[in-house]
Amino acid sequence: MPTEHSSKQYDLDLEAIRSKVLLMGGLVEKQFHDAMDCFRTVDVARADQVIKADEEVNRLEVALDDTCSHLIVKRQPAANDLRTVMATIKVITDLERIGDESTKIARAAKTIQERGVANINHFETVRMIASNAGDMLHDALDAFARLDEKQATSLIAHDELIDHEFRSIMRNLITFMMEDPRTISAALDTLWVAKAIERIGDHAKNIAEYVVYVVEGKDIRHTDYGAARIDS
Repeated sequence: MPTEHSSKQYDLDLEAIRSKVLLMGGLVEKQFHDAMDCFRTVDVARADQVIKADEEVNRLEVALDDTCSHLIVKRQPAANDLRTVMATIKVITDLERIGDESTKIARAAKTIQERGVANINHFETVRMIASNAGDMLHDALDAFARLDEKQATSLIAHDELIDHEFRSIMRNLITFMMEDPRTISAALDTLWVAKAIERIGDHAKNIAEYVVYVVEGKDIRHTDYGAARIDS
C-alpha cells in the first residue's frame, strides 16, 4: 500500500503535469486565434509565426507524454488516479492536433495571399464557426482545469452546432463554385479552413469527454451522452 507521503508526492506530480497541460492549452488557444487573425488579414508574416509556434506545442507534447509515462511507472496509480493520468495523456494529444489544425489555417492564409484576388469574402464565410469553436476550446480547457463535469457535458452537445455550421458552409461554397468557376481556388482554400475549424471543435469535444471520464468513470465516446443529459 502506498504511504501517505508517496500519495502526497503523487498529487504534487500530477498537479505539476496538469499545470503544464493548461500552459500547452493556452499556447494552442492563442495559436488558433492568431491563425484566424492572419486568415482574416492575409498576413503572411503572422502566418509564419503561427506555423513556427507549432514547434513549441510539439515539444510540449513529447515532454508531457514522457512525464506521464514516468509517473505511471514510478507511482503505479490505480483506479481514479490511473484514469486521470490516461485522460490527461489523451488531452495532450488533442491539444497537439488542434495546433496542427491551426497551422493548416495559417498555411491557407499564405496560399490566398500568393494567389491574389480571393473572389469571395473568405473570412466572413467562416467567422461564426471560428467564434463558436474558439469559445468551445476555451470552455473545454476551463472544464478540464476545474474538472467541471456539467460544463463538459454542455460542450459535448454544443459540438453538433459546429458540425451543422460546417455543413452549411460547405453547401454555400459548392454553390459559389458551380455558379462562378473563378471562385473555385479561393472556395477550396476556405473550405479547408472551415474543415480545420470543425476538427478543432471535435478535439474540444474530446477534451470535454475526458473530463466526464475522470469525474464519473464513464467512457462516453461515440455515444449520445451529452444530448441525453441536456434533454433530461
